[in-house]
Amino acid sequence: MEKHNYSGKTKEEAIQKAKEELQEVEENLFIKEIGETKGGLFKSKKVEIEVIEKREVIKYIKEYLQKILKNMGFNVNIEIKNKEEVPKYIIFSDNDALLIGKNGKNLKALSILVSQHLNNELGKNYKFTLDVNEYKEKREKSLERLAKRIAREVKATKVEVKLDSMNSYERRIIHNALTNYKEIFTESEGEEPNRYVVVKPKED
Repeated sequence: MEKHNYSGKTKEEAIQKAKEELQEVEENLFIKEIGETKGGLFKSKKVEIEVIEKREVIKYIKEYLQKILKNMGFNVNIEIKNKEEVPKYIIFSDNDALLIGKNGKNLKALSILVSQHLNNELGKNYKFTLDVNEYKEKREKSLERLAKRIAREVKATKVEVKLDSMNSYERRIIHNALTNYKEIFTESEGEEPNRYVVVKPKED
């Protein structure tokens, strides 16, 4: 990942130099202040910044993922979507089930690992998402179908239904899927990591 260093009397002046040389708007740059030299008798104050272009970060994440997964013994191909907004990295591997793990546990761990590494490199959080062969999208649709089926059941029987334990991301999908149902409501109960959603009938 290519890093550029600029300096100026102020941080704003250093940023302006970076924008002009790289021909980029500030939103597409990651800027980290790395030093400030106080002015002396014959020297003026100087602020130094480190700049990384957003497109470099997007490319770097893909390369970093490929390196990690190769070292873990996976043979992968990675596609990138939504480059202009939050980049989504879709991994296609020779062992998707192992890479995903039970309830997406391994995929989440990989995402945290990459996030922490990026945070160290950039000095700030950077939003991106990881998926394996559209697993998250398929899982989301599956959970939405389950939620609607349970909602119909609770509406008909007036008896609450407890779902299996889920992580916070999956529980949020259930809550959102049923938020506009007038006859039922949802609540999360239990303690982590075994919290679950309960679909309940509303009192008449």
